[in-house]
Amino acid sequence: MGMTKKLAVLAAAAGAAVTYAKKNPEQASKSVDQAAGFVDKQTKGKYSGQIKGAADKAKNAAGIPRRGYGEPPTTPNSGY
Repeated sequence: MGMTKKLAVLAAAAGAAVTYAKKNPEQASKSVDQAAGFVDKQTKGKYSGQIKGAADKAKNAAGIPRRGYGEPPTTPNSGY
C-alpha cells in the first residue's frame, strides 16, 4: 500500500472517530480516560503529566469536553 493510500485510510479513520466522539461524548471521554489510566499505570505514574496532556489534546482534537482521567463524569444540568 502506497503512502498516500495509508494516509487516506488514516484520515478516514480519524474522521470516523471524531464523528463518533461528537455523537457519544461521554463514552468517548470515558474511553480516552481509560486508555490514559492504563498507560499511567503501566508507566507507574512516571509520565502522569504528559499522559494527562496527551489525553486533553486528544479530547480537544475530537471535540470532547475535557475532564482529567480519574475525575467523575459531569452530568449536564437538565434544567429541572
